[in-house]
Parts: sequence; structure tokens; C-alpha cells
Amino acid sequence: MITVRLVQGDITDQAVDAVVNAANSSLLGGGGVDGAIHAAGGPEILAACRELRATTLPGGLPTGEAVATTAGRLRARHVIHVVGPVYTTGEDRSGLLRSCYTRALAVADELGARSLALPAVSAGVYGWPARDAADIALDAVLTTTTTVTEARFVLFDRRMLDVFTEALAARRR
Repeated sequence: MITVRLVQGDITDQAVDAVVNAANSSLLGGGGVDGAIHAAGGPEILAACRELRATTLPGGLPTGEAVATTAGRLRARHVIHVVGPVYTTGEDRSGLLRSCYTRALAVADELGARSLALPAVSAGVYGWPARDAADIALDAVLTTTTTVTEARFVLFDRRMLDVFTEALAARRR
């Protein structure tokens, strides 16, 4: 059974088996969580991502999918990159957001990872409403069959921590 923990902090400081990266489809770095992970993890992560682009993912990583690389200098062993959907009111993309978490868990299982640090995928610059993002993330993690035993949501600020805390409490009522 998986245990969900909610913490406010820096995802790059987490000592876990794998860190989930809210990447863009290019896998070549960006802003937010992606930029922080690439900066803290060092050039090994970018080199691994470039290798993926040159071989198995020449068109980039599709939205809702996941792929693993080394974690470079991070305290984790692996980085699991996922590409979240950009939020829009014109199309229901919640299945793609859910897929980010279920695919990350599947990749973690393949790696033998038991502990994951996860961000709030798509809830930053991709514009997903925070409470909806939290509900989707928690539901996906808590209902997916996995050998992962700890899912640690590492939330950058107090506001997002409060949103996830409220969403988790509502699930337990």
C-alpha cells in the first residue's frame, strides 16, 4: 500500500529513489521544476535526455507519458520525466494529467523504485487549476496498483501545500 506525504520544499533536495520531473516534450530543460532539476542534477541529466532524443524519442516525449534517466547529482537515483498537458477550458485533458502520474508509477515499478518525490504537474505555468490538479494527482497515485510505497508530493509554496492538504483530507472523509 502506498503512503502519500505532503511537504513544502525543494524537490531537488529529496532523498528518494526517483524524482518526477514536470518536463516539456523536448526533454532538454526549461523553467520551473524542469529547470531546477536540470540545474541541480547537472549535465548528466541533459546528456541522458539528448541521448533519448537521438534514439528512442526523436520527436520528444508525448504529453501524458513518462521516461527515466539518471538523476546526475541529485540525491535520487533516477529522474522520471513526465509531460503534463497545458490547461484549457476548450478540451478535457484531465486524462492526460492523470496519465502523467500513472505512467510515472509504472516507470518507477520498472526501475524498482519504492519512493518518489512528485511535483504538482501542470499546476504552474501550464495553468491547471490547483485544486483540480491536486484531486487528479492524489486520485491517480492512490488508486493505481504499484510497488511504490511512498509518494512524496513536494510542493514549492504554502498555498499549494494547503491545496493538496485539503484535497487529501477530503478524500479521507
